[in-house]
Amino acid sequence: MRIPTRAVAAAAVLAAVLPLSACGGGSDAGASDASGKVEGKITFQTWNLQANFKDYFNGVIAAFEKKYPGADVKWVDRPAEGYADKISADAAGGTLPDVVNVSPDLVAPLAKAGLALDLDKAAAQYKKEYLPGAWQSHEIPGMDGTYAFPWYLNTGPLFYNKRLFTEAGLDAEKPPTTYDEVFASGLKLAEKSDGKIATLANVPTVEDFGRYGVRLMNDEGTGFAFNEAKGVELLTRYKELYEAKALDSQALTATPESSGHKFLTESVAMNPGSALDLANFKKQAPGLYKNIGITDQVSSTGKANMYVMGVMVNAQTKQKPAAVAFAHFVTDATRQMEFAKKVAIFPSTAGSLDDPYFTKEDGSDETRVRIAAAKSLKTAVNYTPVLFSEQMKTELRNAVARALQGKESPQEALDNAVKACDRLLRQS
Repeated sequence: MRIPTRAVAAAAVLAAVLPLSACGGGSDAGASDASGKVEGKITFQTWNLQANFKDYFNGVIAAFEKKYPGADVKWVDRPAEGYADKISADAAGGTLPDVVNVSPDLVAPLAKAGLALDLDKAAAQYKKEYLPGAWQSHEIPGMDGTYAFPWYLNTGPLFYNKRLFTEAGLDAEKPPTTYDEVFASGLKLAEKSDGKIATLANVPTVEDFGRYGVRLMNDEGTGFAFNEAKGVELLTRYKELYEAKALDSQALTATPESSGHKFLTESVAMNPGSALDLANFKKQAPGLYKNIGITDQVSSTGKANMYVMGVMVNAQTKQKPAAVAFAHFVTDATRQMEFAKKVAIFPSTAGSLDDPYFTKEDGSDETRVRIAAAKSLKTAVNYTPVLFSEQMKTELRNAVARALQGKESPQEALDNAVKACDRLLRQS
């Protein structure tokens, strides 16, 4: 039940270049005072945003410079491809911009290297302005502090096919909300359809383990823990789905696009999506569209998963007051609401999701999905560990595949995945 988002580069790319001794290192680096007059020249770097949002960001910068006449902001935008490499090179060369658009996995090696400002020390007065789960998303296991302002969020509701539920004798108005209910519904759907209808088209990802309530890492942040009993339980239950044909036969190699096609052709009963998918269903599969149900992400913890972008302050900036003030300005409630109305993202600021834009129906598909997603984000958390790289995701996916195919037991598969991920963690 993975929600597709813009792909982010592996944090390992950065970690390989940044020794822990860089710029002093240590968890106390960047804890200096950020008070003082907001003035001086700073550079703000974004991630593949200029092409579509040039006027918006120029407006934000102009408003900031009007508020602080002594400040001067230079905006640079980098393409998505090679973004982590660029940050890595700048960090190693001492040319890291003052304010940088990052994802949590990119913050981790910078924080460890002492290059990300600890906002719990330098900007604690702003913490209350953001959703707790969003603020916590840039904490680093094994370190004290928070290393970026939360910026825009994303998530998506779960679509389900009411007709398929009804034909299987399930209550189409009460879709599953927990994994236990998903597994029970899945087995019944497969049985009633003689294995022709699967409930899901994707194998479990690290986010699924998190939403199931599995402990993903130890408290020190030095090793992974998803091979503990609850993790083995989740994978065992997915194996039951797979064997009963309640998990699509092509789930082991599925992509978000292929999973969406399975749902479109009504061979899968549930699938995550967005307003764009809903519009596509209306155009290409009106029969499906007529029977679409929209519900929250499945979670046994009561909290959905969020994807989050952040704005980091370079701990070595020579204009700390201006850099902190600008990072806060870009991510404050006013600016985030303006941005959310230009693109399908959600603000991380407290109270913003109560705005009528996120709560009032107008009959459109876009609004219908936006309201469902906004509701779940109020208590959502970022389940993906900030230290979980793309390589680690591959190790977990391969382990899941071995277990589902019966090549290893769920316990053996997860034990091997944890060993591999721990090895990668030590190398970072």
